[in-house]
Amino acid sequence: MAEALDAPFNRPDAGFNDLEGWTWVGCYGGTYLQANLLADFEHGFFTRQWQGREPAELAAAVSAGVTVHRPRQIHSALVLPASQASAAPWPEADGLVSDAGGQSLWVCGADCTPVLFADPATGRVAACHAGWRGVAGRILLAAIEQLEAAGSRRDALLVALGPAVSGANYQVERSVSLQVAAAIQPAEPELALDALRACGAVLPDPEPGRDRLDIRAATRLQLEWAGIPSEQIAVCPLCTVAEPLLFHSWRRDQVKAVQWSGIVSQA
Repeated sequence: MAEALDAPFNRPDAGFNDLEGWTWVGCYGGTYLQANLLADFEHGFFTRQWQGREPAELAAAVSAGVTVHRPRQIHSALVLPASQASAAPWPEADGLVSDAGGQSLWVCGADCTPVLFADPATGRVAACHAGWRGVAGRILLAAIEQLEAAGSRRDALLVALGPAVSGANYQVERSVSLQVAAAIQPAEPELALDALRACGAVLPDPEPGRDRLDIRAATRLQLEWAGIPSEQIAVCPLCTVAEPLLFHSWRRDQVKAVQWSGIVSQA
């Protein structure tokens, strides 16, 4: 049985402290992170502690008797109904939207942002793998539109952005910043770029023609401009690059290893 971890787990040397709005949960297999905003939904952002364990095993740590759904991620903006991703070979996509109750939806990453959506009114959920290509491709808007088509209202959705690379540790070419800005406001990309700089999503870099990109801050801005109230978006402050005890990071280690994030639908 899962339970919130006590104070000793929040030791400063592990980077577990000062996570306002987030809770570490311990169970028989290890620990995982939950967003308090999504407390009414079974979900988890897992760490490298769970390395080698697939969603079928992770799902048992989050909930009992659920089906497992996952895509084969390709850094796309493709979002599928969960029922189309229920068995190997897993279909190519980077997002899933629930279409039945008791579905656990899973995405993985090692610097990109895991994004979990929940609709308290309908019980439906979504999970997306959102790196800069996903944000530029508007994958989160695609997930929102599919939820809306099933009866959700975007202004009622709750969204949690899990651990990902921080702006301080993510250098990108200026063209990447411009693509992200264009995806946020296609009609006025320069206005969006100014907004990205103002909210700290695009930071200066000493190298000409490059920026530092905080992909979670950019994702949050995109969601807000798409009509998700800011108070309904939770952003985890942990950086995958800066926390080697907690997370795999492609940018830090250049090793193919990931951590999984998942959420269970209620209807």
